[in-house]
Amino acid sequence: MDLLALADFNLVARHGGFGKASRAAGRPKATLSRRVAELEASLELRLFERGARDLKLTEEGRALFERTGQLLTELDETATAIASGGHSPRGRLRISAPLLFSQTAMGKVAASFTLKYPEVRLEVTTEDRSVDMIEEAYDLVIRVNPAPDESLVGRIFLHDRLVVVASPDLTPPEDGSAIPVVVRGPAGQGDAWSMVTPTGKTKIAVNPVLSLSSLVMVRDAVRMGVGAARLPVSLISHDLATGTMVRWGDVEGSEIALWTLYPTRRLLSARVSAFLDHLKEAFPKGTPDELAAYVGR
Repeated sequence: MDLLALADFNLVARHGGFGKASRAAGRPKATLSRRVAELEASLELRLFERGARDLKLTEEGRALFERTGQLLTELDETATAIASGGHSPRGRLRISAPLLFSQTAMGKVAASFTLKYPEVRLEVTTEDRSVDMIEEAYDLVIRVNPAPDESLVGRIFLHDRLVVVASPDLTPPEDGSAIPVVVRGPAGQGDAWSMVTPTGKTKIAVNPVLSLSSLVMVRDAVRMGVGAARLPVSLISHDLATGTMVRWGDVEGSEIALWTLYPTRRLLSARVSAFLDHLKEAFPKGTPDELAAYVGR
């Protein structure tokens, strides 16, 4: 197989078209088209579906892209490392991270990593949705309690848990009436919240009075006394310590685990290994209080 043709195929697949690949690489569009056509002829397979306005990978093309893209990158990195006489991480590292972790900690994590590894070009995207690591060209994904995925491997680097908190002026009603609460996402009807307290399990009726899209905004609303909320310990530990919030109980079954994930089919690059080690150094114990202290420093 012609490695140059394979590299050009990966370039076109990664950018989603001959024109975009041509502009990104500074290569003639006709040359890329010819090399991909030669690769298709040698494999006797159609790798792209060519529409009037768009270009899509065929099933065979997607399989080839998924299995060869990172291998080509590793070959290039190995050659560069050998030529330079070292193995320090370098090149682009694309990471997808969840909203709350990005808002509270990722800026400091990313900045300290960049200072430590200046030859790595770190790109962090913030989103809570599931991403296709191959299709969207991510090297590493950070997710909260991810669903099992046989195509991914990873490790837990942080633990957290949800607790029910409120301002000191708000107390649980003794007559069982609904308490005003602030929620993340659509409010809907207020279902009872289950809590674990020092005296045992209990439930409180709730009335969602405010719906917000970010847990940071939910925390700020609770500070204003709007209502109670279910929030991660790491986000409100300072409020609990200073008395601006009080803790009513733990949310039952609310253990949170932050995972770093990457595809099993990829070789673990020096960049990814370095970032995983960096997270371990930042959070050696992986506890909620450790995250809170890191954010508060």
